[in-house]
Amino acid sequence: MTALITLYNDVFDRFDRASDILVPTLARLVFIAIFLVYYWNSAMLKIDGSIFSPSAGAFGQMFPKAAEAVLYDISKITFFQRIVIFFGTVAEFALPALLLVGLLTRVTALGMIGFTWVQTLVDVNGHNIPFGGLFDNAITLADQRVMWTFLFLVIAIKGAGPLSLDRLLRLR
Repeated sequence: MTALITLYNDVFDRFDRASDILVPTLARLVFIAIFLVYYWNSAMLKIDGSIFSPSAGAFGQMFPKAAEAVLYDISKITFFQRIVIFFGTVAEFALPALLLVGLLTRVTALGMIGFTWVQTLVDVNGHNIPFGGLFDNAITLADQRVMWTFLFLVIAIKGAGPLSLDRLLRLR
């Protein structure tokens, strides 16, 4: 029995050591596979020729009730709304790109968590998407966003992994 326990411990000790490489690398790979194009497409909808000229899509996505009230007329965007759209669009381009290359990965993952929950607030309050709940035997917005947050927490805690600019810069 002791030999079996020793074998078990030896095998899973190797898994533990390998997890420092596998977990952050796979977490970033999952992000790239699922979210990179999602965020890129969403950001592209927000620009109208340049990052400095927001589109009606950006107005409608980020301030749906205000956009609807003025029939999506871009000229009616307030200064505050213009600033929020600009920085939100920059974040939607920059944060996924930084995660892709693994640069400033932990801070970027925390930024993605914040971005996810701001997006959730807009979805619930602006687009009237029901939030739902956890442990209710239904896949809801709450479940989805908690999973996204967990993925980003793994990256924030474990870092970028060995295939990243963070690792390359650390070696220097």
